[in-house]
Amino acid sequence: MLAAAVKIGAAVALGVLLAVYLLQDKLIFQPQPHAQRAPGAADVYLQAADGTRLHAWHVKASVGAPVVLYFGGNAEDVSWMLDEVPRRVPNMGWLLIDYRGYGASAGRPSEASLAADAVAWYDRVAPGAARVYALGRSLGSGVAVQLAASRRLDGVILVTPFDSLARVAKRYYPFLPVDLLLRHPFDSLARAPALRAPLLCLAAGRDEVIPAEHARRLCAAWGGEKRWLELDCGHNDIDHHPDYWPAIERFLGAG
Repeated sequence: MLAAAVKIGAAVALGVLLAVYLLQDKLIFQPQPHAQRAPGAADVYLQAADGTRLHAWHVKASVGAPVVLYFGGNAEDVSWMLDEVPRRVPNMGWLLIDYRGYGASAGRPSEASLAADAVAWYDRVAPGAARVYALGRSLGSGVAVQLAASRRLDGVILVTPFDSLARVAKRYYPFLPVDLLLRHPFDSLARAPALRAPLLCLAAGRDEVIPAEHARRLCAAWGGEKRWLELDCGHNDIDHHPDYWPAIERFLGAG
């Protein structure tokens, strides 16, 4: 009976591990449907190296103006920014990027594909821009960091970022071998010391999803000039804080 119990326990444990491994993409990536086209914004399409058709919203500014590449959260429809950025941060061009499988972008998301797509979008817009910035929110912070490691940026803004997805996952699943199971580690902490682009790190002091200590650890490891701002808010309402947009505008204006 003891042997049978051990076998059953082992089978259950293996089943749990297998389920977590197979379902992790649905936990990490939660694609949102395509929004209707908004006035004042253009649909932009790009064919990735593997042939996947990608989409982004382009909020235009004057010719040669600085451009901000925006990488959203794991369940974010980035089109909500179409009404915000023209009035919050005027005189800047914005490229609001739909990850693979999100909005009008085809394909399936993964860490490798999102990082490669970010580089492709950068190469598309950088030649015509006076300066190029990246703004990554939550999951998007991991994409922005990888872009900063691959291309020259004039500044990086990370909103409610994490040091690594593995470290965050261990908070929620301390009983699982996360390092072995996770296919998309998004290890920003390992890349941070080599990065020299100026950083603005916006953390949520009452972050119930990614505790601020993860952002603090990442900011401390950053190799270039950095600014830390911790706001009294939660993970999903940080953009409602009165200091949120002014801090971004000042940072982009300082260039």
